[in-house]
Amino acid sequence: MSTGHGADSAPVHQPTPDTRGRGGTLFGGTFSSLGIRNYRLFFTGAIVSNTGTWMARITQDWLVLSLTGSAAAVGITTALQFLPMLLFGLYGGVIADRYPKRRLLLVSQAALGLCGLALAALTLSGSIQVWHVYVIAFLLGMVTVVDNPARQTFVSEMVGPQQLRNAVSLNSANFQSARLVGPAVAGVLIAGVGSGWAFLLNGLSFLAPLVSLLLMRTGELHKVERVARGKGQLREGLRYVAGRPDLIWPIVLVGFIGTFGFNFPIWLTAFSGEVFHVGAGSYGLLNTLMAAGSLVGALAAARRGSTRLRMLVIAAAVFGVLEIAAALSPTFWLFALLLVPIGMIGLTVNITANSAVQMATDPAMRGRVMSLYMMVFAGGTPIGAPLLGWVTDTYGARVGFATGGVISLAAAVAIGLVLARVGDLKVAMGWHHGHPRVRFVARERLATAA
Repeated sequence: MSTGHGADSAPVHQPTPDTRGRGGTLFGGTFSSLGIRNYRLFFTGAIVSNTGTWMARITQDWLVLSLTGSAAAVGITTALQFLPMLLFGLYGGVIADRYPKRRLLLVSQAALGLCGLALAALTLSGSIQVWHVYVIAFLLGMVTVVDNPARQTFVSEMVGPQQLRNAVSLNSANFQSARLVGPAVAGVLIAGVGSGWAFLLNGLSFLAPLVSLLLMRTGELHKVERVARGKGQLREGLRYVAGRPDLIWPIVLVGFIGTFGFNFPIWLTAFSGEVFHVGAGSYGLLNTLMAAGSLVGALAAARRGSTRLRMLVIAAAVFGVLEIAAALSPTFWLFALLLVPIGMIGLTVNITANSAVQMATDPAMRGRVMSLYMMVFAGGTPIGAPLLGWVTDTYGARVGFATGGVISLAAAVAIGLVLARVGDLKVAMGWHHGHPRVRFVARERLATAA
């Protein structure tokens, strides 16, 4: 699976229409990957555990805010959960390339469930302290170092190259569907019976992916050559990405947006408590509205037949503008409504970059490349979350949110110009059906003598 190395706006991948999975079940268009039995099992188990994960995330942020009264403490918790990805993320990719991914996932999903049960036990017993949350957040991050690249790259083994883009988009739709349910359930549980029960349900939810992995038919997985143990594999992965503009610049862009633009646990808790003075129920509603937009973005991506770097840059710029607009919103309901397009465009950025990078990467390198992608996207949180948590505490929620939007917009503009230069493109402005349009087109080249 290879593409040209030029960073222009040509499609990275154009899948062949295929709506019939190996199991013979007919699925079309948006849901074509679900025609494959192993992926159908994976998808079903994931939606249960993802719902539990979103319940735990919302509950964890609210618990830390309740224990400390500090948005910075929420940022520290988020940072600790993503710090292992920053420190050890590339090693997780090497492990994912070396060992069978299904076996790795059986171990990692069980470990994530045990972390959830430990947090539930501490909370239900009444002995929970903020340092307990910090420690478990860090342990969750350590497990995720291996779980993330293994889970992301296992998708290609289940569905094959033709359905990869669709499956990546459906994975995001799965995650965002759970995000619609999880925060709402968490808000009810926090208000009704306490945080501990939300943590307990999260821990138990990991039984679903474990069962789905055990029920898979291993003979129907697409064979991927595993990398033998050897020296220099980390450096090999870094050199591979460094020589590919179509890989490195999307990764850099999502790094800026992940580090500075995706600190929603900090901003939504701060806007709920400090700006609009609403309770846990309204906080859950804000997360649900953002999830609704994200789900729309994921399903729209599943229907698209190609991935363009131009779309990535434009979506990243729009994302930054929307965050700035939300930061300046004078009323709760305007702020809440703006979270819908923020969720939609944010997911478009994530899916477009993720699928573009996976499809352009050699299968033998995919674990290392995707671990670098996740290390940059999620691993920047230990830097961005405490920093923007401090900005939010010191200068207010509006300044904190606007700062993330400004940095995201600036990164999109800068990297868009870099990609245009690398791809020898220029900006063309004109009219299309009565509306202004801005696009990148190839520069005219001087004719050379034969």
